[in-house]
Amino acid sequence: MNATSVLSKKSIRASEVMAVLGFYLLFSALYNVVLWYNGQGFKENIFGFLDLEAFWYRSGMQYVFFFFSSLLIWFLGIYLLRKKEKSVQILVVILITPLIIYLTREVRYAFVDYLGKGRLVGTGEVWDWYIPLLFFYIQFGCFFAYRYFLENQRKLRLEGELRQAALKSELSAIKAQLNPHFLYNVFNTINASVPAENEKTRHLIAQLSDLFRYQLQASQQEVVTLEEELNFVRKYLELEKERFGDRLHVNIDVPQSIYQEKIPPMLLQPLVENSVKHGLASLIEGGTINITIFKEKDSLKFEISDTGIGAENPQALFDKGVGLSNTRLRLQKMYASNLKILQNKPSGLIIQFSI
Repeated sequence: MNATSVLSKKSIRASEVMAVLGFYLLFSALYNVVLWYNGQGFKENIFGFLDLEAFWYRSGMQYVFFFFSSLLIWFLGIYLLRKKEKSVQILVVILITPLIIYLTREVRYAFVDYLGKGRLVGTGEVWDWYIPLLFFYIQFGCFFAYRYFLENQRKLRLEGELRQAALKSELSAIKAQLNPHFLYNVFNTINASVPAENEKTRHLIAQLSDLFRYQLQASQQEVVTLEEELNFVRKYLELEKERFGDRLHVNIDVPQSIYQEKIPPMLLQPLVENSVKHGLASLIEGGTINITIFKEKDSLKFEISDTGIGAENPQALFDKGVGLSNTRLRLQKMYASNLKILQNKPSGLIIQFSI
């Protein structure tokens, strides 16, 4: 999801509404001063422009109509089109503004005539076209410029985070090229020295050696097959089962027809590890981890769920787990995809994403 669509879905803040109100109050007051001065002059009752009733009928009422008209333009041209491109919203605002001004002017004229108050007539009515049109185009020009500013700030923050993540990934890749080589060889040496009767121990060491071999491979390749990634996750979970015993149950639901799909390496393991470490490890009875992957149109859908302790605020987990935060940044950078964490029922968490 791009920055524009994210921002367009956010509700307007109270401070932004107050800014618009302040904008109208300021120019209403200035317009009132101009009308008062043009009609009376400073030498005739210098405090006349402070007459609240006169202020209301001279300019206040008109700017209240302006304010509500601007809300109508925002609703029709921006809110209802929040899923459209910004260029479409700008075009619609430009086209509907004159129509809204005409309708607003006619309603205000009818209201003012009903009250028996004065208003512009004849050729003077052109100002009730020009001033609102100028106001609305300035107002919504500022609105789109402000939104562009927010989007640009968000993009700059995201780019900064991605640069930091890229730097960390580069450092991790350098370390990964050194450590797994050394550890892989050490594990093979240890495995060869274990007596044959300790077959289970030799098997565990061999599995751990395979994990480091895959990690070394992952540091040198941009993508691997889904089958390779799943084999890595299965070996990791088999080692965890040696620790948890019957407390850990695993269900993997992935059709073989998508086994050759390409995905980034080390994409699933950090998420599965998070479920084991933070979801199930503290439970005496253990729990279940479900891994579901399927293809929908041109996207691969991933879901990792557990029956662990869950979290009151799932989004806060991004600030605690390095694996979660790094995986989210990888998905955003490579696929513009979001990593979602949802509550599982009756307990636990669900992690979802698509590429």
